[in-house]
Amino acid sequence: MKILDPIDLRILDLLQEDAKLTNKEIAAQLGMSTTPVYERIKKLEEKGYISQYVALVDRKKLGFPLVAFCNVSLKEHSNKYLKIFEREVLSLNEVIECYHIAGAFDYLLKVLAQDMGTYQDFIVNKLAKLENIGNVQSSFVMTEVKYSTKIKTV
Repeated sequence: MKILDPIDLRILDLLQEDAKLTNKEIAAQLGMSTTPVYERIKKLEEKGYISQYVALVDRKKLGFPLVAFCNVSLKEHSNKYLKIFEREVLSLNEVIECYHIAGAFDYLLKVLAQDMGTYQDFIVNKLAKLENIGNVQSSFVMTEVKYSTKIKTV
Protein backbone atom coordinates (compact mmCIF):
# COMPACT_ATOMS: atom_id res chain seq x y z
CA MET A 1 0.00 0.00 0.00
CA LYS A 2 1.33 3.39 -0.98
CA ILE A 3 2.13 5.69 1.91
CA LEU A 4 0.24 8.94 1.58
CA ASP A 5 2.07 12.24 1.65
CA PRO A 6 1.33 14.89 4.32
CA ILE A 7 -1.06 16.80 2.04
CA ASP A 8 -3.17 13.69 1.36
CA LEU A 9 -3.22 12.93 5.10
CA ARG A 10 -4.30 16.50 5.89
CA ILE A 11 -7.10 16.25 3.29
CA LEU A 12 -8.33 13.05 4.94
CA ASP A 13 -8.15 14.74 8.34
CA LEU A 14 -10.19 17.72 7.13
CA LEU A 15 -12.83 15.56 5.44
CA GLN A 16 -13.22 13.43 8.55
CA GLU A 17 -13.90 16.60 10.53
CA ASP A 18 -16.42 17.90 7.97
CA ALA A 19 -17.26 15.91 4.84
CA LYS A 20 -19.25 18.86 3.52
CA LEU A 21 -16.14 20.97 3.02
CA THR A 22 -15.82 22.09 -0.58
CA ASN A 23 -12.64 21.61 -2.59
CA LYS A 24 -12.22 25.38 -2.47
CA GLU A 25 -12.44 25.43 1.34
CA ILE A 26 -9.95 22.58 1.66
CA ALA A 27 -7.59 24.26 -0.79
CA ALA A 28 -7.75 27.49 1.22
CA GLN A 29 -6.84 25.67 4.43
CA LEU A 30 -3.90 23.98 2.69
CA GLY A 31 -2.72 27.07 0.84
CA MET A 32 -3.28 25.39 -2.51
CA SER A 33 -5.42 25.97 -5.57
CA THR A 34 -8.66 24.05 -6.05
CA THR A 35 -7.71 21.83 -9.00
CA PRO A 36 -4.87 19.88 -7.32
CA VAL A 37 -7.05 19.35 -4.24
CA TYR A 38 -9.88 18.05 -6.43
CA GLU A 39 -7.46 15.66 -8.18
CA ARG A 40 -6.04 14.40 -4.88
CA ILE A 41 -9.52 13.76 -3.48
CA LYS A 42 -10.52 11.85 -6.62
CA LYS A 43 -7.37 9.69 -6.31
CA LEU A 44 -8.09 9.07 -2.62
CA GLU A 45 -11.59 7.91 -3.60
CA GLU A 46 -10.39 5.75 -6.51
CA LYS A 47 -7.74 4.05 -4.37
CA GLY A 48 -10.27 3.35 -1.61
CA TYR A 49 -8.83 5.61 1.10
CA ILE A 50 -12.19 7.38 1.06
CA SER A 51 -14.82 4.67 0.91
CA GLN A 52 -17.95 6.79 1.40
CA TYR A 53 -19.36 10.04 2.73
CA VAL A 54 -21.98 9.84 5.48
CA ALA A 55 -24.01 11.97 7.86
CA LEU A 56 -23.60 11.05 11.51
CA VAL A 57 -26.95 11.24 13.28
CA ASP A 58 -27.88 11.47 16.96
CA ARG A 59 -29.20 8.04 17.93
CA LYS A 60 -30.87 9.40 21.08
CA LYS A 61 -32.84 12.01 19.15
CA LEU A 62 -33.95 9.24 16.80
CA GLY A 63 -35.26 7.22 19.76
CA PHE A 64 -32.42 4.75 20.39
CA PRO A 65 -30.88 5.63 23.76
CA LEU A 66 -29.95 2.04 24.69
CA VAL A 67 -26.66 0.65 23.38
CA ALA A 68 -25.74 -2.96 24.03
CA PHE A 69 -22.72 -5.00 23.10
CA CYS A 70 -23.80 -8.54 22.49
CA ASN A 71 -21.29 -11.40 22.52
CA VAL A 72 -22.47 -14.38 20.48
CA SER A 73 -21.14 -17.93 20.41
CA LEU A 74 -22.21 -20.33 17.70
CA LYS A 75 -22.81 -24.05 18.21
CA GLU A 76 -21.04 -25.07 15.01
CA HIS A 77 -17.96 -23.29 13.62
CA SER A 78 -17.65 -24.56 10.08
CA ASN A 79 -17.30 -21.99 7.32
CA LYS A 80 -20.84 -22.81 6.20
CA TYR A 81 -22.36 -21.89 9.58
CA LEU A 82 -20.22 -18.76 9.96
CA LYS A 83 -21.42 -17.50 6.57
CA ILE A 84 -25.05 -18.31 7.38
CA PHE A 85 -24.84 -16.33 10.63
CA GLU A 86 -23.15 -13.39 8.91
CA ARG A 87 -25.80 -13.33 6.19
CA GLU A 88 -28.65 -13.51 8.72
CA VAL A 89 -27.24 -10.80 11.01
CA LEU A 90 -27.10 -8.37 8.06
CA SER A 91 -30.92 -8.33 8.04
CA LEU A 92 -31.20 -7.30 11.71
CA ASN A 93 -31.74 -3.53 11.73
CA GLU A 94 -30.97 -3.26 15.43
CA VAL A 95 -27.40 -4.45 14.78
CA ILE A 96 -25.29 -1.50 13.61
CA GLU A 97 -21.90 -3.23 13.84
CA CYS A 98 -20.86 -6.88 13.72
CA TYR A 99 -17.35 -8.27 14.19
CA HIS A 100 -16.07 -11.83 13.89
CA ILE A 101 -13.70 -12.01 16.85
CA ALA A 102 -11.16 -14.28 18.47
CA GLY A 103 -11.53 -15.29 22.10
CA ALA A 104 -14.31 -16.71 24.23
CA PHE A 105 -17.02 -15.64 21.77
CA ASP A 106 -17.35 -15.80 17.99
CA TYR A 107 -19.03 -12.46 17.24
CA LEU A 108 -19.45 -9.06 18.84
CA LEU A 109 -22.57 -7.11 17.92
CA LYS A 110 -23.30 -3.46 18.66
CA VAL A 111 -27.04 -3.16 19.06
CA LEU A 112 -29.28 -0.09 19.39
CA ALA A 113 -32.67 -0.26 21.09
CA GLN A 114 -35.40 2.06 22.30
CA ASP A 115 -35.44 0.52 25.78
CA MET A 116 -34.84 -2.72 27.66
CA GLY A 117 -38.16 -4.15 26.46
CA THR A 118 -37.31 -3.70 22.78
CA TYR A 119 -33.83 -5.12 23.43
CA GLN A 120 -35.37 -8.18 25.08
CA ASP A 121 -37.72 -8.54 22.11
CA PHE A 122 -34.71 -8.37 19.77
CA ILE A 123 -32.87 -11.09 21.71
CA VAL A 124 -35.85 -13.43 22.12
CA ASN A 125 -37.67 -12.97 18.82
CA LYS A 126 -34.86 -12.22 16.40
CA LEU A 127 -31.35 -13.15 17.53
CA ALA A 128 -32.25 -16.36 19.40
CA LYS A 129 -34.24 -17.55 16.38
CA LEU A 130 -31.19 -17.48 14.11
CA GLU A 131 -29.82 -20.87 13.17
CA ASN A 132 -26.85 -22.14 15.19
CA ILE A 133 -26.92 -19.63 18.08
CA GLY A 134 -25.20 -21.17 21.09
CA ASN A 135 -24.72 -18.52 23.75
CA VAL A 136 -25.45 -14.80 24.02
CA GLN A 137 -24.04 -12.43 26.62
CA SER A 138 -25.04 -8.75 26.75
CA SER A 139 -23.29 -5.71 28.18
CA PHE A 140 -25.06 -2.37 28.36
CA VAL A 141 -23.53 1.06 27.92
CA MET A 142 -24.07 3.20 30.99
CA THR A 143 -22.03 6.23 29.87
CA GLU A 144 -20.52 6.90 26.46
CA VAL A 145 -17.10 8.22 27.42
CA LYS A 146 -15.69 8.57 23.91
CA TYR A 147 -17.29 8.19 20.51
CA SER A 148 -15.44 8.98 17.32
CA THR A 149 -15.42 7.85 13.73
CA LYS A 150 -12.25 9.78 12.96
CA ILE A 151 -8.96 8.01 12.29
CA LYS A 152 -6.17 10.41 13.21
CA THR A 153 -3.94 10.82 10.15
CA VAL A 154 -1.76 13.79 11.08
